[in-house]
Amino acid sequence: MRSALIVLLLLVILTPVTHAADWLSWRKVGDATLTWGPFSVYTSQLRTPDGQYTGPGQNQALIITYKRDISRDDLVDATRDQWQALGILKREPQSESWLRMLHSLWPDVVPGTQLVFVFDDKQGQFWYRASATQKTFTPLGPRQSEAFSTHFLAIWLDPNTQYPALRQQLIGGEK
Repeated sequence: MRSALIVLLLLVILTPVTHAADWLSWRKVGDATLTWGPFSVYTSQLRTPDGQYTGPGQNQALIITYKRDISRDDLVDATRDQWQALGILKREPQSESWLRMLHSLWPDVVPGTQLVFVFDDKQGQFWYRASATQKTFTPLGPRQSEAFSTHFLAIWLDPNTQYPALRQQLIGGEK
């Protein structure tokens, strides 16, 4: 009985690391930097298992490395603004509860903080690393629904994104 409990405990502890290792080995599709005036806000990278972007339903990881201090309030407000521009707030009744969930999950970020959103098996998962000196990523919150996941990734990957040049670079187009 005791050895079964130890094995179960090890499985629970190692499962997040195993899932993180999966997407960390995926190939880069593209990368981009978001600037605001003369300031770099973040760098981003899109990865897929084969290094090709074929659309919103495929397994993918969006890695964002922040270059500035940004509060969680500002991150959530920026998400709200992007969803507003894409029409998601208007057509998705759950969007306000999703924004509250993001506010409860996300930390304030500082230069070097990485937030990652991984979409695989029709669900999404946020991952966090305080800085590049930290060796592992930590999962943030539970896995997210397919609806939330596709709407979240639409901020960067929808053809109607507010940042078409950034989208083009992320999906492997010209820089």
